[in-house]
Amino acid sequence: MAEILCVYRQVAMLRAQAANGDSQSPESSDAGSLAIISYDEKPGIQAIGTTAPDRPPLPGISPTVMRDHEYKRHGTLTLMAGIDLLTGNVHAVVKERHRSREFIEFLKLLDAAYPADTAIEVILDNHSAHVSNETTAWLAAQPVGRFTFTFTPKHGSWLNIIEGFFSKLARSVLRHIRVSSKHELKERLIAFINDINHQPIVPTWHYKIDDAA
Repeated sequence: MAEILCVYRQVAMLRAQAANGDSQSPESSDAGSLAIISYDEKPGIQAIGTTAPDRPPLPGISPTVMRDHEYKRHGTLTLMAGIDLLTGNVHAVVKERHRSREFIEFLKLLDAAYPADTAIEVILDNHSAHVSNETTAWLAAQPVGRFTFTFTPKHGSWLNIIEGFFSKLARSVLRHIRVSSKHELKERLIAFINDINHQPIVPTWHYKIDDAA
């Protein structure tokens, strides 16, 4: 836990330095820049469709939209997302599964998003795909210092800032959602990510590092 909180302290220090003009801004691509990504997967997002059209509210009968209790399952998707703690930008892919190959695809997305001389630090849990032989081999083939992982402790997912992002997604997009297909669900998820990135909000973490260490 203390390791994760130390990373968040580092984020706060970098943001303060950038605000005071003491160092490069978080978005700078100059040599020695750093990107800190809070990452996780949200698996099992259900694509649920209606079996009958919703009916509009009726005065004196129903104040809200009326929906039949029957529904149709179209399958599930996994959202793999990481939020840049210095800029607020969200990097994401939507996949059918979340194996090592999908995780490596996400890492390739990060690799393409930042200049070659940027160190990318990723906060994540110990999911098998994150520490598999396939993932380890891919990381070993990257330039030294390009990627570093900081793992959250077991049963400590609440320490990962991306969980707050997933909570917002569940409340604002997935709550009572009905779609005609997995493709439509994927499009809605991507539209939400694009909307977030249009005006990104840098997340903050309130902590007492001295008490935790």
